[in-house]
Amino acid sequence: MPDTVATFDLVRPDLRGRIVRLDGVLDEILNRHEYPASVAHLTAETVLLTALLSSMLKFEGIFALQAQGDGPVRMLVADMTSAGIIRACASFNAEDIQSTETAPFKLLGAGHLAFTVDQAGGGDRYQGIVELKGGSLTECVQHYFRQSEQIQTGIRLAAARFEAGWRGGAIMLQRVPGTVSENDEDPQESWQRTMILLQTCTDAELLDPQIPESELLFRLFHEEGIKLYNPSPLAHGCRCSPEKVESLLRAMDPREVDTLAQDGRIDMKCEFCGRTYDLLRNDIIAKGQKA
Repeated sequence: MPDTVATFDLVRPDLRGRIVRLDGVLDEILNRHEYPASVAHLTAETVLLTALLSSMLKFEGIFALQAQGDGPVRMLVADMTSAGIIRACASFNAEDIQSTETAPFKLLGAGHLAFTVDQAGGGDRYQGIVELKGGSLTECVQHYFRQSEQIQTGIRLAAARFEAGWRGGAIMLQRVPGTVSENDEDPQESWQRTMILLQTCTDAELLDPQIPESELLFRLFHEEGIKLYNPSPLAHGCRCSPEKVESLLRAMDPREVDTLAQDGRIDMKCEFCGRTYDLLRNDIIAKGQKA
């Protein structure tokens, strides 16, 4: 199954949608970490939602989706560049997760979900925030669009680990305020009918590599009239580098740098990709003094 995101239109109810299918990208992200099953599924959901939401935007830069709570899973974050490069990670207390049978989303506890767009070249920064409530991150996103953006939004999402690795899929439909259907059907009735059709999509269909996007959408919405646009490829990648790690350390107080050093060396691990950087404490201090 190719790693892609594509836009499509439903002509009859005048809706716009996105469909994401992830195979190798999701597997590569999750296999870099030894996450408990519940954390892995939360991370997969975050990745799929990030791909859906980022594909809505016309921008040059980075879109990030970050959940922060006071539960055993303290943070989930995924970001995607305008070029389709995506990464993700989670921060959690393994002992607390092992001692509870709470549903995955409830492991976040009370907190918020933040949507952030950082424009390349220092452009305007946008951020939207919604409370962590409901039964999933997907419900939080739908609530955000309904309450903050006044946009009706429906999402169907699935992710699972197979013998060959992780796969994920998601479909999102939206009605932009002010749009008018070409037929005389009541807009709300049209929306409800489309949401019923969306929910008939099974996990097996979303995750089956033998069912291309065009066939899956036709199965769901063939009576609505579908226009599917060319998909955009997605890839996993991390933006960490020795230069960025050094820059971060040089910005810190030398006393804080000393607390990280052991035998004159500092090991810094990227939480996204797991790469470890071995740096000399004296080099960091000297470069910081010259800056």
